[in-house]
Amino acid sequence: MRTSDFDYKLPPELIAQIPAVPRDHSRLMVLHRNSGEIQHLKFCQLPQILSDNDVLVFNDTRVLPAQLEGRRQSGGKVEFLLLRRIEINTWEALVKPARRVKPGEKLEIVGAGFKPAPTGKSARWLEMVERKEEGLWVVRLSSAGVTKDEMDIEGLGQTPLPPYIHTPLEDPERYQTVYAREVGSVAAPTAGLHFTPELLRRLEEGGIDSVFITLHVGLDTFRPIRVENPHDHPIFREYGEISPEAASTLTNARRGGKRITCVGTTSVRLLEGAASLQNTVDGIEPLSGWIDLLILPGYHFCYTDALITNFHLPRTTLLMLVSAFAGRELTLHAYNEAIRYHYRFYSFGDAMLIF
Repeated sequence: MRTSDFDYKLPPELIAQIPAVPRDHSRLMVLHRNSGEIQHLKFCQLPQILSDNDVLVFNDTRVLPAQLEGRRQSGGKVEFLLLRRIEINTWEALVKPARRVKPGEKLEIVGAGFKPAPTGKSARWLEMVERKEEGLWVVRLSSAGVTKDEMDIEGLGQTPLPPYIHTPLEDPERYQTVYAREVGSVAAPTAGLHFTPELLRRLEEGGIDSVFITLHVGLDTFRPIRVENPHDHPIFREYGEISPEAASTLTNARRGGKRITCVGTTSVRLLEGAASLQNTVDGIEPLSGWIDLLILPGYHFCYTDALITNFHLPRTTLLMLVSAFAGRELTLHAYNEAIRYHYRFYSFGDAMLIF
């Protein structure tokens, strides 16, 4: 297995720049693994496809407004993306350009879209603490007289968008799911962007259970695979939580023969990561901890019976996860069909339901 086995050519005009309006009017490709049959529907038709035998698993993470811009004393600007909180006001961050800054250097937080320091108060700062690898740094947030309390990230940064989206987003909430609650991700669980309150209500009325778990999306959403053997690709840990209520519902569903349908690859990673950590296949226990599971073709899925997902970038771990679930050849065939029928790709694009 090679990274190049998961490549495909996408016309740039098929990269969605804005979300569908309304959310649930995006297109939905239904892929049947056993027969290879493909159906072309609208996402709002989902309640007609699922049944009361389905349990939908949602990731309720919320994207951090963690994109910051710092100004060096020389006047040069540096971009920061806060990835993971290590301790009070101390974060692991993706820095660009990373080679220009030095340990101990302090940069003032500036930039359009960021709230200025209140009148009469000192500016906020980013201190470069420790250089890591591949543009990663440990940074510390500070402000004169405010060093012991947690600084409000909501008041400092803006919501980051993927680098392939070039159209400004008028409403930042369109890059959040309607059920987002737990702040902590650097990217949205994009399969969930298609759901509306009305669609969730219709699913509930159809007897379809919904379970909410939390996985904070990490660096791998941005990190390309640079090695030819995917097994050598380093995985960035992601923090996840499965509540006792969610664990009980999922365990009862598994033992009752219901179909567990994961909304997004993040839900898959958390459920399968829990199975790996807990070494069990017939019941899920509550979880609060770090997940670092790399799912490649050949993986045996324990808790994922069906998957709702967007169309992912080539040569990525996300495309490999989908290929592990549906098979590489069938997945790439479906992607070629999506291109032929002019589906919209990536974060704001259309969706696929894989049975």
